[in-house]
Amino acid sequence: MKSWCKTLLVCGLSLGLLSACSSSDVEEEPVSPLPDIEASIFPTISWSASVGQGVGAYYSRLRPAVRYGKLYVADRYGDVTAFDEVTGDIVWERDFSAIFKDNILAKNKGAKLAAGVTAARNTIFIGGESGLLGALDAETGDTRWSVMAGGELLSAPTVAEDMVVVNTSSGTLEAYNVDDGKKQWSYESKLPSLTLRGTGSANYEAGGFFVGTADGKIAVVIKNNGQAAWEQAIYTPKGGNEFTRMADADMMPLIIGDNLYAVNFNGNLVSMEVRTGRIVWARKYSSFHELTNSGVNLFLVDDHSRIYAVDKRNGLENWSNTELNNRDLTSPMVFKDYVVVGDFEGYLHFINKSDGKIVGRVEIDSSGLFSQPLVVGDNIYVQTRNGKIARITLP
Repeated sequence: MKSWCKTLLVCGLSLGLLSACSSSDVEEEPVSPLPDIEASIFPTISWSASVGQGVGAYYSRLRPAVRYGKLYVADRYGDVTAFDEVTGDIVWERDFSAIFKDNILAKNKGAKLAAGVTAARNTIFIGGESGLLGALDAETGDTRWSVMAGGELLSAPTVAEDMVVVNTSSGTLEAYNVDDGKKQWSYESKLPSLTLRGTGSANYEAGGFFVGTADGKIAVVIKNNGQAAWEQAIYTPKGGNEFTRMADADMMPLIIGDNLYAVNFNGNLVSMEVRTGRIVWARKYSSFHELTNSGVNLFLVDDHSRIYAVDKRNGLENWSNTELNNRDLTSPMVFKDYVVVGDFEGYLHFINKSDGKIVGRVEIDSSGLFSQPLVVGDNIYVQTRNGKIARITLP
């Protein structure tokens, strides 16, 4: 199966990873320079540290997790660290590559972690490109169990009660017991011959796992038996070649009350009924990023790093911001009165969520930001490609 890295598809950051394509396959578009702004807020880095070697130029959705008074961080090469959330002191460190080098990772060059971190049930769940899913004790970092899933793990595991679920790159949603790793079931979706590199995490609600598929659908899989309750296409792929028919839904479906919101590449942003999958409204957008929301608005970053606020009730656009075009923005996150996004040069931008104007920014690390900012109370946590972890606050 051919696979395209999202980052490269949009911005061409590393031609070395586009070995399957000629230079004419991707039309280059200019990257917007850092815009001048009239800042009204002044975010600062209140705490920072480094974990391993980061993720380099590789595709990754590694993202910190905060729970149990700790900040959990991992790098691509297997370093997993727990920090005290308040002081930033290291509580414990583990090396996945070393722990499993003689057995589960014997044939792989290191852990190649790309999925996680998820903290739940006093356990830390992390996965990687090798298919490794590991469970560590949240307090001590000791290994509880590990399994090999049926494909690459490129998005964070989802924990629901006594079950942890992973969405693999081979098109399977796999469920394991959280206490011992025993496999419960596997649900398989259709995998097109050409897809974007990446998967979205499942969202759990009311006894079902809601997940996006590589062929542009949302499926809800029943927790008790692994069977689909319904599947609904966000957008029907069109075009005369595999590239134009790519329609991956590589984000976690966003559930708000009785409605579900999802977006796919080359396709649509949709509102759907949670119970039936019926599409309430659909609007033409193309994205592989997570959605976030506040009030009546959904906030979306599209595949060219344009930012939109869309009314979740009817799909009408309330504002858009094109000042950061092709700066390889992260998925958005709401923080107080702002939408925050990171970019490939390591800037974290603060955008007024009512009108879309950039009102502040802070430079974290020139290696760049790649994963969705994590908001916990009055703090924002971000991870850079070189492995820097920073906590950002507003004075």
